Amino acid sequence: MLRSFEMTEASSIFPGFRKSVPMHNITIRPIQPADNAAIANIIRRALEEFGANHPNTVYFDETTDHLFELFQSTPASAYFVAEKEGVILGGGGIFPTDGLPGGTCELVKMYLSPNARGMGLGRQMIGQCLQVAKENGFVSVYLETMPELKKAMSVYEKFGFTYLTAPMGNSGHCGCDIWMIKHLSV
Repeated sequence: MLRSFEMTEASSIFPGFRKSVPMHNITIRPIQPADNAAIANIIRRALEEFGANHPNTVYFDETTDHLFELFQSTPASAYFVAEKEGVILGGGGIFPTDGLPGGTCELVKMYLSPNARGMGLGRQMIGQCLQVAKENGFVSVYLETMPELKKAMSVYEKFGFTYLTAPMGNSGHCGCDIWMIKHLSV
């Protein structure tokens, strides 16, 4: 069921998705136990880089160090890493966060290392997550972010995410004060 996601596929399924620089030898695959330390490091360094390493965010969340175990033990969740020649470039996933309305999952822990930005990889990973959300029967995808992550917000907007006035569910990340949702087409 899980497969490599092609950029041409994403551009035909998701409005706002643009092809970018070819990403030769980059594989998007499900997270493995050996990926935990690398992806936790990417997440924390990205938040530090943008000045978003606040309390009550994923920066301080213990599960950030154990993403493989978290996603393996949670039905209807999925977490993907992007890898090139054995080096993890980033990751992102979907998670059925407690308290979300039925049919809604959350786009979570979507971060890329600095050298992986600007080539369309983030868009490709979001496309992968949205496709898997749809395949898993979700009809909406929710996310939480911070104003410091402006570039990510513009990418989310291009995928059709719209802003909410209040949070949904119980992510435990009350340090995030921007909330967005996308309703998946059937």
